[in-house]
Amino acid sequence: MIRSLNVLMVVVIFCCVCVAGQYEPNWQSLDSREIPQWFDEAKFGIFIHWGVYAVPSWAPKGSYAEWYGYAMHQKDSPTAKFHSEEYGDTFDYKEFAADFTAQLFDADKWAELFKRSGAKYVVLTSKHHDGFCLWPSEQSPGWNSLDVGPKIDIAGTLAAAVRKQGLKMGFYYSLYEWHNPLYKTDVAKYVPRHMLAQLTELVQKYEPALIFADGEWDHNSDVWLSEKFLAWLYNDSAVKDYVVVNDRWGKDCRSRHGGYYTSEYGQVDLEGTKLGSGRKWEESRGMGGSYGYNRNEDFADYQTTKQLIDMFVKIVSNGGNLLLNIGPTADGLIPVIMQERLIEMGDWLKINGLAIYGTRPYKITSQGENIFFTANKDDLFVILTAWPDKSVELKDIPVKEGAVINLLGTDIDLKWQLKDGVVTVDTSVITPGLLPSGYANVLRVTDFMKDSN
Repeated sequence: MIRSLNVLMVVVIFCCVCVAGQYEPNWQSLDSREIPQWFDEAKFGIFIHWGVYAVPSWAPKGSYAEWYGYAMHQKDSPTAKFHSEEYGDTFDYKEFAADFTAQLFDADKWAELFKRSGAKYVVLTSKHHDGFCLWPSEQSPGWNSLDVGPKIDIAGTLAAAVRKQGLKMGFYYSLYEWHNPLYKTDVAKYVPRHMLAQLTELVQKYEPALIFADGEWDHNSDVWLSEKFLAWLYNDSAVKDYVVVNDRWGKDCRSRHGGYYTSEYGQVDLEGTKLGSGRKWEESRGMGGSYGYNRNEDFADYQTTKQLIDMFVKIVSNGGNLLLNIGPTADGLIPVIMQERLIEMGDWLKINGLAIYGTRPYKITSQGENIFFTANKDDLFVILTAWPDKSVELKDIPVKEGAVINLLGTDIDLKWQLKDGVVTVDTSVITPGLLPSGYANVLRVTDFMKDSN
């Protein structure tokens, strides 16, 4: 009876939405909403893919382990073969849930690590395409982390720990479910009765600062009732003033409608669609080739810290955020290699965060392969992903007379000269031992922006 009343309440909400609201349930109105400022300033977030799929934790290299529950049913696929050999043909995916124990999960330690990484927000997969919820959802009885497996409210527990560290908490949510009988037989009923009721429940219970929708590609946004949901979210929900959403609300939406634009594993051209659109965007990816933990991956399959930082620099210089994923194990441990990468990212940001947080793209985003630019209201930052032995030349950068060029993280001011439109900065005085970072280093051109724009 309670569940029926909740579904009825959701229907009433979306039937009455926008009577007096600022945003109407259509993309023209919804797309006019500006992205809340905190998201653009944050630059770096942590993605967490964790669920029942962490038990088998296997996929062919270069593919997504969180898709195990789908791939195991694809005849003659590598995952189907692996599943048959390891667990037998009669072992159902749902049987993995009992071994998703999370007995070593420590939300406070996770949150402390995220804080140390320099991330400003966290996005947990509250429900992936298998339909398993990391909170006690009324819409998924017997298939959530309180009823089976961990026997705890993972979403609520982690949200409290993350917020205690001063970070923003967000949730990934899959609109569709591979094996939901109602979805497979009657999408028109599934959307209001299950999906919207569940998504509204998630918002009302945990008040996320960010919603990362996914699994939208089967239908257009009108089928998902996405415009009605977002109008309610922007007008009447408790998070209306600060919530951020992405662009995955229907197969008609990516890089066209919604909030910020999304890319994963570099699938959208950095120089074109996103920067040129003028819309905020975000790149997400794992440290290896998967989001969910894949025990089939080796050390060589993981990005090095240098590769991650260089990628991060390029993304930020082009106006984007990086949502870097971790895939915990079924017992709740974050693999040590992932912890190491996050800690080293954080160490780099302690020195160079001024060139990242709260910055905006400069009119010239890069020069060559190793020079990138960001700016704040006063200063220009020249981020060098490879340190030059003697000097660095900056073309078409109008450094004014008397400007100070400092190596960020030190008190060293570098000599420079302007000739024929090229600023040459003398870096010969910086020996390797004086470099503050073993990765990218930053030149700060002080007070540059006051007279340059």
